[in-house]
Amino acid sequence: MNFSCKKYLSSKWFNDLICKSNLAEISKIRGCLIFKPYGLEIWNQIKNKLNYLIKKTGHENYYFPLLIPITDLNKEYNHMKGFSKECAIVTHRRLNIKNKKIFIDRNSKLKNELIIRPTSETIIWKTLNKWINSYRDLPRLLNQWSNIIRWEMRPRFLLRNSEFLLQEGHTVHSSKQEAISHSIKILNLYKYFIEQIISIPVIKGKKTPKEKFAGANTTYCLESVLLDGKALQIATSHFLGQNFSKSFDVKYLNKNGIYNYPWGTSWGISTRIIGALVFTHSDEYGLIIPPKIAPIQVVIISIIKKIEDNKIIDKLVKKIIVFFKKKQIRFVYDNRKQYNPGWKFNEYDIKGVPLRITIGKNEIQKGLIEIFRRDNRKKKHIKIINIKNKITYFLKNIQKNIFLKALFLKKQYTKTIDDYKKFKQIFNSNGGLIYSHWDGSKESENQIKEDTSASIICIPSKTNSKFGHCIYSNKLSKQRVIFAKCY
Repeated sequence: MNFSCKKYLSSKWFNDLICKSNLAEISKIRGCLIFKPYGLEIWNQIKNKLNYLIKKTGHENYYFPLLIPITDLNKEYNHMKGFSKECAIVTHRRLNIKNKKIFIDRNSKLKNELIIRPTSETIIWKTLNKWINSYRDLPRLLNQWSNIIRWEMRPRFLLRNSEFLLQEGHTVHSSKQEAISHSIKILNLYKYFIEQIISIPVIKGKKTPKEKFAGANTTYCLESVLLDGKALQIATSHFLGQNFSKSFDVKYLNKNGIYNYPWGTSWGISTRIIGALVFTHSDEYGLIIPPKIAPIQVVIISIIKKIEDNKIIDKLVKKIIVFFKKKQIRFVYDNRKQYNPGWKFNEYDIKGVPLRITIGKNEIQKGLIEIFRRDNRKKKHIKIINIKNKITYFLKNIQKNIFLKALFLKKQYTKTIDDYKKFKQIFNSNGGLIYSHWDGSKESENQIKEDTSASIICIPSKTNSKFGHCIYSNKLSKQRVIFAKCY
């Protein structure tokens, strides 16, 4: 299937692409999706590679309960008020059956209702109260792979879901500076992972007080721009200060025999990153998956005109497969008879498989095979004897090229604007990432959002910006920030 250019970049294009590529489908539960094997395998590739990097920094994996007593949430009011309208609540503990109908047993109401976790700080810090007593117990470096429920007002397939899969880290430190340093260290780890593995260029910075994570002192973030010019927050890392240690009375005895409250961090990345991948790299033909996380890196398709061709082709393919297994290249040999080659080409185009090898008897007789690159849609015949060197080269080159194309997209959408009239015109048309001065006030931030629907997505870490004047109020500004419409 060729996605129509008129539908390209629309919500329908995005939803159709996710469904037709067999990543996922929308369930009957509002805001929840069903991950199919292909989509789940992409998440597993992300999970395995990111988990390896996280463990290298000294973190261990835990799993905490899905349910949190509401009395525990009351201990962290400032944190939970940010999620209060998004929480799912368990109020009863059993069902009854009568006349072949199932209904809630009204007599089983819980005295202490349970909240399905919107995030895990509360349940983790309650537990840390038992685990941390002395400076010898610090730092404590935890990681969890879990699922989260947050009722979304306006769900968006893979970008904003009511339920999503999540990696969340939580750490405890004996000093403020150590906690801040760890927050930034993890942000840099995420940046490396997203750019080198997912091939999405990101902007590193921090959120304004209005946009930061509820319960955090500082939220550091990584932002990207999608094909339609809107921004997407892909990862965050939060310096929590002593907010949670004080709320849950977590103290440790320091080397001088004095009890102190430790300092905390939390950070995470979710299945939203798959939505970012789809909406950054795809085209009118389907997905484009970077080789490092592609469930299928290479597909081999045989062109069989006569039955006797099958043996000749299979003999060559077996040799290629031995090489692929040795190099741990993820592959599929598609020799299904019920589908013609054109149908298969289209299927793997939609799935975004990086490399396609086409083998027929005529090519074998010439000592050649056909290579098709999904990233630039170019075909090339190479000598069979060169396949070992060329396949690994192509995969590395495709990974690099996908990143460069995304980087070019980001540069196209990035502008520096000082005139408010022009600023509003841009957000009324194409949008993008707009670098402009801001006076630091909530009043200006709120008014700009009301006028344009654009938010301050981050205060960038790296900037050559000097003092200037706010795009809205004309008051003095220390540096430019980035405005964008976002998901």
